[in-house]
Amino acid sequence: MLNLSNLYEREVPVAQLTPIARALQAGLLGLFVTSIACAAESADTQNEPLEATLPVVSVKARADQETATGPVQGYVAKRSSTATKTDTSILETPQSVSVITREELDARGATSVIEAIRYVPGVLAETYGRDDRGFEWFTIRGFENIYSASYLDGLRQPGSGYTSQQNEPYGLERIEVLRGPSSVMYGQGDAGGVVARVSKRPDAAPNNEVRVQIGNFGRRELATDVGGLLSEDGSLMYRLIALGRDNQPQNDYPNYDDKRTKRVYLAPSITWRQSDDTSLTLLSDFLDIRAGTNATEYLGPGQQRSGVLTGEPAFDRHNQRQWSLGYQFEHRLNATWTFRQNMRTASNNVDTRFVWGWGVESADTLGNMTRDAYGHYESMRHTAIDNQLMGRFQLGGIEHTTLLGLDWIRINYKAKATIGAAPGLNVLSPLYGLAVSEPQTAYSDSQDVQRQTGVYIQDQMKLGQHWRLNAGLRHDSVQTRSSDHLTGTSTSVNDSAVTGRLGISYLTSSGWAPYASYTESFLPQTGADFSGKRFDPSRGKQYEVGVKYQPNQGNGLISASLFNLSKTNVQTTDPDHVGYAVQTGEILSRGLEVEVKQEITRGLNVSAQYTLSKTEVTRSNDIDLGKRPVNVPQQMASAWLDYRVQGGDLRGLGFGMGVRHVGKRYADSENLVTIPSHTLMDVAIRYDAKQWSTVLNINNALNKDYVGSFAYGYYPGVRRTVNLSTTYRF
Repeated sequence: MLNLSNLYEREVPVAQLTPIARALQAGLLGLFVTSIACAAESADTQNEPLEATLPVVSVKARADQETATGPVQGYVAKRSSTATKTDTSILETPQSVSVITREELDARGATSVIEAIRYVPGVLAETYGRDDRGFEWFTIRGFENIYSASYLDGLRQPGSGYTSQQNEPYGLERIEVLRGPSSVMYGQGDAGGVVARVSKRPDAAPNNEVRVQIGNFGRRELATDVGGLLSEDGSLMYRLIALGRDNQPQNDYPNYDDKRTKRVYLAPSITWRQSDDTSLTLLSDFLDIRAGTNATEYLGPGQQRSGVLTGEPAFDRHNQRQWSLGYQFEHRLNATWTFRQNMRTASNNVDTRFVWGWGVESADTLGNMTRDAYGHYESMRHTAIDNQLMGRFQLGGIEHTTLLGLDWIRINYKAKATIGAAPGLNVLSPLYGLAVSEPQTAYSDSQDVQRQTGVYIQDQMKLGQHWRLNAGLRHDSVQTRSSDHLTGTSTSVNDSAVTGRLGISYLTSSGWAPYASYTESFLPQTGADFSGKRFDPSRGKQYEVGVKYQPNQGNGLISASLFNLSKTNVQTTDPDHVGYAVQTGEILSRGLEVEVKQEITRGLNVSAQYTLSKTEVTRSNDIDLGKRPVNVPQQMASAWLDYRVQGGDLRGLGFGMGVRHVGKRYADSENLVTIPSHTLMDVAIRYDAKQWSTVLNINNALNKDYVGSFAYGYYPGVRRTVNLSTTYRF
């Protein structure tokens, strides 16, 4: 078992690089496959130092030829595989795709996936304000997608309850957002889209760094990213990423400090290029989180803020431990066909408990408020596999890239929830640190096992120099068995769905590419109506038209889109039977999105977006008919500008500044309670000198006090965060 307890304190002297690399040659391979370890052992017996073998391997393609999963120089990614599962030009993709590159992640100092997607059109990040547990709350085009929209290296990361797979951005090469339904490629998912993470992978070029970071709220972090060759012929490569972080949460408990948040991350990976036709990459990661909980603030009459948190810092905790292990295998069968197989198995265990004070204005006239203690003990284990057969050929004067796929995922989710009494709280004179007993009364104890099997086909066609056609079709079958251990009952549900996509683009010689597309999604639902009929999956349908522009000279990508997205089979109150629901509801989201990624001149990059949307409940038997869904803004805009001095005495100095605006939202279904709009500023200053890089990142630089959300309680926004990082590359 891995012992990570000392990672926070350990430093890696530069002089120890070569011994570490050689130790990894045996140690990392021991984590995975014995046969590969034998190859590494052979390489270790060579008398020449590792550095002497590096010139043998050409890394020119890394700089000259961008791939859909590899590094990108600058802010502008031109290829992606998220929409199609093939290495495709974004210009030729008839759907909205945004890519946050590694360079942009570093420039903005993103310390979470949520911070990374703050500047993406159509995406509302941090929908429930600050969250030191690291939960990745977001909405895409008006739909909250935390449990069905999370992907890592092409495979789904399922979640439920408090069990949500988290990803450390330091271990990612890029983050991509595909907006709109995506079931034709991935199976079940909500209508809004997906957030796809791409892991850093082994590389033949030396890729070594150590980073130290400090910041306000007592932040301390030590991270390292090392990798390179493990064999003399360049066929075996490794990468090891590790991070330890310790900080004080932003919660304010008078005269009482909340639990510090501790995070430990480890991600070893190995690539074996057996030949030009065959490669195998083994990927793994381990993440351990020890934190408090996301306490809400008590609201008085008229939604008046009190500054009083309703939790209990000595009792509240969120402990999460997760790991994943998988591989990506590729074999070129001949000049036409290539077989790929991606697989991952993962485990996630959560132990969280908290004290909660219910309701707005729930305190009496003397300020006394009743609280309860809750415990949630959850685990999720899943295994996913995706088999792909891709062919590139010409037929009838049309170039085809055809993809045949068969994927499967099994999810085993267990959850137990308990409740107990907790000391009350006087909101006029709060006193914290009171003893709270572990909640013992179980009010939920369940297990859900789900299996999904999908078969899909996609054809990307090039019709001459200008026309591009994308057509896809998929069939899914989903079996879900739910067991209630309190009542001793269980239910089984079988769902199936056929989804499709059709898109067309026209590429002009001047770099413009207008497009139009239609795409679908489905998402299984729980529960049954009055007659006992199980609910059908919700369905998503989207029509999108837009234009993309990639200048022939310079480095940039500009896109604009109009979309009409509907979600049907939404549950709403049964007007004839009290306490039951029917599936006659519908939500409609329509809007405009504009995104600019551009290197304006050498050293000057801009990333900007604007979103205008109208999201409305168009069919309902409840008070939300004709209203905007909770927590969905009508307008969002952001812009990030980054400049680095290219010459003279100030060469190496850089500046970055960003502005983020989120329009007003509603906190209730009847649209009576408004969440005010807010505009925040981010700032960065950096200096690069040879192997050293120092960056100062300030988010919410003006320390604006804003509302994260009023929905389901008051959640404050993220306060000013200052981080100073120094990185040494070797």
